[in-house]
Amino acid sequence: MVALGDQAKRFLSTIFAMTATQPRIGYCTNVHAGTDIATIQETLANHASQIAAQRRSSGISQSPLPVGLWIPASAAGELVEGDGAERFADWLATQDLQPLTINGFPFDNFHLPVVKHRVYRPAWWERSRLDYTVQLARLLDRIMTRMPVCDAGGEKSVGSISTLPLGWPGRLGLSNPDGSSTVSDQQNIALAGANLRELASSLQQLESRSGRRIVVAIEPEPGCLLDRCGDVVDFFERELPEVNHRRHLTVCHDVCHSAVMFESQGDAIAAYAKAGIAIGKVQISSAIDVPLATMDVDQRRAAIVDLMSFAEDRYLHQTGVIDSAGAFRLVEDLPQWLESITLRESAGQLGNDHHLRIHFHVPVFRRELGHLHSTQDAIAQCVAALSGPGAPEFTGHYEVETYAWTVLPERMTAGTLTQQSLAEGIAQELAWFERLIAEKNF
Repeated sequence: MVALGDQAKRFLSTIFAMTATQPRIGYCTNVHAGTDIATIQETLANHASQIAAQRRSSGISQSPLPVGLWIPASAAGELVEGDGAERFADWLATQDLQPLTINGFPFDNFHLPVVKHRVYRPAWWERSRLDYTVQLARLLDRIMTRMPVCDAGGEKSVGSISTLPLGWPGRLGLSNPDGSSTVSDQQNIALAGANLRELASSLQQLESRSGRRIVVAIEPEPGCLLDRCGDVVDFFERELPEVNHRRHLTVCHDVCHSAVMFESQGDAIAAYAKAGIAIGKVQISSAIDVPLATMDVDQRRAAIVDLMSFAEDRYLHQTGVIDSAGAFRLVEDLPQWLESITLRESAGQLGNDHHLRIHFHVPVFRRELGHLHSTQDAIAQCVAALSGPGAPEFTGHYEVETYAWTVLPERMTAGTLTQQSLAEGIAQELAWFERLIAEKNF
């Protein structure tokens, strides 16, 4: 393989056909349950179509509502048959919805009572992950036949699909051929690299046939094999060094995930630009922020009580911790951090933990969460970095991804979450982010 040098990185700027000046903003529909097309259509009609209608009637927009589709493997199998993808695209148009992107991270049912680590299977070293992602790309290519060739800015449309950052380390490795033991993380990373290179070839062939470019965006997540921007850059340099890899394989920058790792949004974006790695999409999301060192005893006690209400069973809530010396560590799940303390100890006996950030996607318009805070400011920092000088190539795809609405504490949803209140909450998120974009003239 030929390493990607400075000349090749400059060449990428001439072939990507992306724009960061004409953002497209939608929301990710993985917040809705449904593993078959009939259920997916029902939930979209009950929520997304309501939002689209409200936006038209109120004058917010006179265009179809962009949506980030979640199509698990079972539903993808339905769409691939016959003209299923085209009929689905036509149905979306009747609902005043336009596909913006696909979330290809969750392969299976994302709304089981307990998901946790299951969301990372199959990993990228497993053939089924490659096959699923290629299938999504072919479906998106077919869906895009029903969409405008160019976006509002006149740029040729690009399709994007987000995917997991290889997998979770350790326990989820493959067995050796003789079944004697599991392979190492490094072996799994190498296998994942080979599968992703094969994916890049498939996407290149797809573009050659149809003329439509699909990019797959690897999404760093706390605790996974790639959980920091530096991990991603190293992986691309080692496993995806060629120009044709970088044309079709990109990064999905999730603001919440980056914030949990206490990354600077500007530094992360700049690192991708320097490495010649494009951003396929940005997931607009907000984490829980708990600056313990700034709180007095009573405030800490109240904050911990509030945190307990977020320790739910469905999703994994990785917790980034900064100690008194400024060192970072990652706790695998919020309940594990809570188990390490008691309310009695919270009265000034919290040890060296000075600052927490929790992977729990909270509504992006919320800055305060009772006695807790959110990382809302990181969203503006991310968008500013993407619009500034030296920014990486970017599709302009922004996807609001608050998938955790259904597991928020009742105190945040005024009781039981209803179909109407969920639609209203998502609409409020979109309006908040659109105002941010408009006010900053991004």
